[in-house]
Amino acid sequence: MPEQQKKKSNQPNQPKRSRWSWLYYVVMIGLLFFFFFPFGDTQHADKNLSYTKFTAYIENDAIASITVYDDNTAKAKIRPEKYAIVFSNQEAGENAKGELSMQIPTVEEFAKYIDNVNVKRKEQGKPAIDVSYAKSRGDWYLILINLLPILLIVLFFVWMSRGMANASGGGPGGIFNVGKAKAQVFDKDKKDKVTFKDVAGLAGAKQEVEEIVSFLKNPTKYTNLGGKIPKGVLLVGPPGTGKTLLAKAVAGEANVPFFSMSGSDFVEMFVGVGASRVRDLFRQAKEKAPAIIFIDEIDAVGRARGKNNMMGGGNDERESTLNQLLTEMDGFGSNSGVIILAATNRADVLDAALLRAGRFDRQIHVELPDLQERKEIFGVHLAPIKIDNNLDINFLAKQTPGFSGADIANVCNEAALIAARNDHKKVSKQDFMDAVDRIIGGLERKNKIMTEEEKRSVAYHEAGHATISWLLRWGNPLVKVTIVPRGVALGAAWYLPEERQLTNKDHIMDNLCSLLGGRAAEEVFLHQTSTGALNDLERATKQAYAMVAYYGMSDKLKNLSYYDSTGRYDMGITKPYSEKTAEVIDSETSAIIAEQMARAKKILQENAEGHNKLAEMLIEKEVITSDDVEAILGPRPWASRTDEIIAANDALQAENEKVKETEKPKKKRAPRKKKEEVVVLEKPSEQTNSTPL
Repeated sequence: MPEQQKKKSNQPNQPKRSRWSWLYYVVMIGLLFFFFFPFGDTQHADKNLSYTKFTAYIENDAIASITVYDDNTAKAKIRPEKYAIVFSNQEAGENAKGELSMQIPTVEEFAKYIDNVNVKRKEQGKPAIDVSYAKSRGDWYLILINLLPILLIVLFFVWMSRGMANASGGGPGGIFNVGKAKAQVFDKDKKDKVTFKDVAGLAGAKQEVEEIVSFLKNPTKYTNLGGKIPKGVLLVGPPGTGKTLLAKAVAGEANVPFFSMSGSDFVEMFVGVGASRVRDLFRQAKEKAPAIIFIDEIDAVGRARGKNNMMGGGNDERESTLNQLLTEMDGFGSNSGVIILAATNRADVLDAALLRAGRFDRQIHVELPDLQERKEIFGVHLAPIKIDNNLDINFLAKQTPGFSGADIANVCNEAALIAARNDHKKVSKQDFMDAVDRIIGGLERKNKIMTEEEKRSVAYHEAGHATISWLLRWGNPLVKVTIVPRGVALGAAWYLPEERQLTNKDHIMDNLCSLLGGRAAEEVFLHQTSTGALNDLERATKQAYAMVAYYGMSDKLKNLSYYDSTGRYDMGITKPYSEKTAEVIDSETSAIIAEQMARAKKILQENAEGHNKLAEMLIEKEVITSDDVEAILGPRPWASRTDEIIAANDALQAENEKVKETEKPKKKRAPRKKKEEVVVLEKPSEQTNSTPL
């Protein structure tokens, strides 16, 4: 029970259902039942008639019973065999109860009349007419009957508004609170909160975010020197790099209210709702200042105004929301004590007014983790997993270049699932390798049937990639090659991309040659081409085009770049160069591809024996590793960039440990001196006696 209560308390800002909410439904059902199925006999007769006709029916023995009311009205029930006399055929069909209503002179006179009738009937040997007396229904009943439909409509409207509020997250108040901000407020006393210790890597980003938390905890440290904390901080980076995790760490570390909203929460189908929610969010934050507002995926509301207005106007509601956000962040009104933290992976589409100084003063770039940061991230996600003692974290970090923090978490989870599926007691190295293969290439499809010709074509294709990448200096180091279908691919080769800070022309050329190795092997050894090279050709063409149009690495267009970092040009409609230049770009791209294709064929022809051995081994084993390639083609004479990074990180850690060891004795001697001084001061007489000696 305590754990369930904690889980419920850890879900902030969720609409709470009243314990009496069921009463609304009971009242509505009761009113409907009372309206359509009234208690007692509350329906009047279907046919009204005069008193004269009524007495005539009594004389003709058509009346079975009579109910007399104190308001000088009466209701009579007709005998079934007399229906034809009293009602027409249509009335008899509609009036199933066979009732009549009439106005009598007075109750006393009617009582005397009916007594005389019963006396005559008794003399004739007929049964007396049953007469009963009752009180009439008051005016309140008629008023209730008239107001009941209106009351039901009002209750239905209230019920629908509450349903709409719950569906849209509007909370109590229904559609009347649709303009209120739906921000989650994080409690500083939350036990399972995220702190900076839970954020591995991201050293630079953490330092800048920690400065904001430090300012909120001790603002005088900065204001005494005349400094001002930034009004807004924008976290920019690829998906899964930890932007939202950093914001959660700020919420866990800062002892101030933390309001969290998504950019899509501002805009609704109603006009003016987005701007109203922005005003309400900042009003709440100002009331609890100092406070932090976090807007996740701000590009949903902060896109540049005036773009993509092909239909003549654009989204006015989104733009009005952005205008209100700009005003709240830096307008005439005071916004002191409120810091805005936002995250996006599309900073290029944000409005320029949103990014200027005074609104988002800082942009913190949260990039993909490098080798050392991946090692730290693995350390965090491996903590709850039962891993093999021989597992090397450095190996895992080395095998996952380009992985984000979310990808690494997924690898650890997949490895644990694979180990459990195979009934392993602990998660081993092979489980992690299978998890990486599963994420990169997809699930193995061993049941997919391939003919011998298809299998041979795939083997020679993949062996071409492996051979060329192994023999080129700047080619990515090979991990393994497989011809087992995975995902949509019939075969794949796994490489470890070198984590370079700069890429030169030789690097790109070797990479292009490796990409074209599969198609080159098909032409050289199989004398045919297949559609299996589609992905290789696509990647090679894009890289060659980037060399010419973006990096200025071609002979005819040297030092020219047509890359648009502002995103103003839509390359599908307008281009920042002429048609003649476009023809030059196309010709230069084709020349680069042709040059590297000829180079790949030459390398394969010179190493035909080794390539064919790799291909035959692939056909036999279906999967080969770098050790198999090294046994056939020999070891690579060049050191890997990854090995250089690992060696540099190990040297840096060793140096830091030496510094710590040299500082430890100094820290230990200091308290001893204080203790000796205290001991001496406890005996002042002995100290004075010993001084002359």
